Order: sequence, then C-alpha cells, then structure tokens
Amino acid sequence: MTENNPPESTGTTEAGASGVDTAEKGSGAPAGESDTFSREYVEGLRKESAGYRDRANALAKRLHRELVAATNRLENPDDLAFDAEHLDDPEKLAAALEALLAERPYFAKRVVTGDAGQGNRGGATSGPESFADFFRG
Repeated sequence: MTENNPPESTGTTEAGASGVDTAEKGSGAPAGESDTFSREYVEGLRKESAGYRDRANALAKRLHRELVAATNRLENPDDLAFDAEHLDDPEKLAAALEALLAERPYFAKRVVTGDAGQGNRGGATSGPESFADFFRG
C-alpha cells in the first residue's frame, strides 16, 4: 500500500465518509470533477473580470488626464496621448510634455497678460458730474 493509492476496500466513495459531495454547491462544478467548472460559470467569471479591467482602464485614463492637468502646461489635457508609463514615472510625463510642446507649441496653455482694456482703470479722472457740466467746460 502506497500513500498515492488508498485502499479500495474501505467502502468510502469520492464523496467522503458522510456521503456529501466534495464539489461546492452552487459553484457550477460537476459532481464528479471538482477541477472543471461549467461553461456558464466560467463565462460569468470572465465577464466580471472584463468589467473590472474596463473600470481600471477608465480610471487610469482619468488619472492620466488629471496628472497632465496638474502640470498646467497644456490648454487641453487630452492632447497628450495616454501612456501607462506616465502614471508611474513623473520624469517620463515631463519628457512627453516637452516633446509634445516642441512639436506642437500651439497646444501650450495661453495666459493673458497686460491691459486688456476692460475693468477699473484706477486713477482716471472722473468725467463731468452732470450733463450741464459737460458744456460748461
């Protein structure tokens, strides 16, 4: 008698001494083969994991967009194509931004400076108090 081959005369079956099947109930596994699962069960698991992958990819793209927006260098953060390496390495993100702006400088964020000719100018002399003062001189 070896350890790999149990004696056949014990009277117990694969279900065990209590007569309960070793395959989990509701797992979709056939009663005689606990290593294989039904097609529906496997398809369900694949569909569930595909949903998690899709959500993880969407969140990674959203994080990439926010990291690019945080640099405040592009007018539209979506102009820089998604690359998973940018999430882990800030130097690669900065290098990709530099390369993009060198190739397409019109993607850079524009900042208005100087006097745009609107708003309170301060220090300006006030006009006439009334319409009659305008004619008096």
